Amino acid sequence: MLPSCFGSFSEGEMYFHQAKYEQAVSEFSKALFLNVTDVKSLHLRARSYEELEKYEEALEDYKTIIRFEPNYAQAYAGIGKLYWKQEDYKNAEKYLLLAANQDEEDFEIIYLLGRAMLMNKNYKSADEFLQLAKEMRPKDSKVYFYQGMARSQIGDILGAAGSFNMCLNFDPDNLPAKYNRGLIRLLIGYSEWAMEDFDDILKVNPNHIEALARRGYAKLEMDDRSGCKDLKEAAEKGSVYAQMHMEYCE
Repeated sequence: MLPSCFGSFSEGEMYFHQAKYEQAVSEFSKALFLNVTDVKSLHLRARSYEELEKYEEALEDYKTIIRFEPNYAQAYAGIGKLYWKQEDYKNAEKYLLLAANQDEEDFEIIYLLGRAMLMNKNYKSADEFLQLAKEMRPKDSKVYFYQGMARSQIGDILGAAGSFNMCLNFDPDNLPAKYNRGLIRLLIGYSEWAMEDFDDILKVNPNHIEALARRGYAKLEMDDRSGCKDLKEAAEKGSVYAQMHMEYCE
């Protein structure tokens, strides 16, 4: 019976990597009929269910894995990712933390845990876990971006600026990072640099009204009255920030 079991797993794995998820589920189910405790088949069947958006079935497989192997980090991570996909960030954080307790060196677990904490407004913890993720992959631009967002929320303005700088170093076209760096530069009085960031954004996306509004204010901070034109245009397009600062143009 064992060769048949392994054969079914091998077939299922092949289908999984070919993105033939229905066939994969069928093969893994055959393997599990012969060996109900085969966690590898359970894991890849759960992943196949995920790809088919059959989340309840995937969740059941992950829970079964945990019953057989309570220290199986990827099962906790799988549950956390399922909740993430359903925008249930509280439960996503809970299960990703359980996964991290079992495997603290898995980048995807630590990174996604940091992001879940960010979504749950646990900004200090998010910063700490994203720092761990950054140490694992020091050239991953997205880690710097989300760490910058976390640091902005805890008031570490210079740290946030550094994070956005590093993000843009590895991903120069990341407009959200450029926008957030511009906000920080404006906040700490680097108006000329802030204006350059907003100007770069508007060259790519002329309809970014908040970048237009902030560029206008940055210009006024530099005694450039053409900022009033930016503020007026942004205000007319619905920017509350621009509307609040139109008094500088009266």
